[in-house]
Amino acid sequence: MDNEIKSEVISRRRALSLLGIATLVLTLPMTVLTVSDAEAQGTAPATAPSTTPPTGTERPRERRTRRSRRRERREARRRRREERRELRRKGSEEKGSEEKK
Repeated sequence: MDNEIKSEVISRRRALSLLGIATLVLTLPMTVLTVSDAEAQGTAPATAPSTTPPTGTERPRERRTRRSRRRERREARRRRREERRELRRKGSEEKGSEEKK
């Protein structure tokens, strides 16, 4: 008769950990035991590439042309930026001279 029923208060942390463990126990067997009906793919027949790969001298040449194009674009941006700065400076100088008059 000494068997008393003790109601134990469960903390949130413990309840969440139990919930996580239960979720893991329920989902793990489903993912492990899932069998795929897919069959292995065979190798595709070899086809010739549409373009031939670049040779040893063509690759550096292509890199140089790409590099020079980037350099040209960069210089063009720099020139346009300098022109805009000059226009702003001239515009502010003209406004300043008008205010002095």
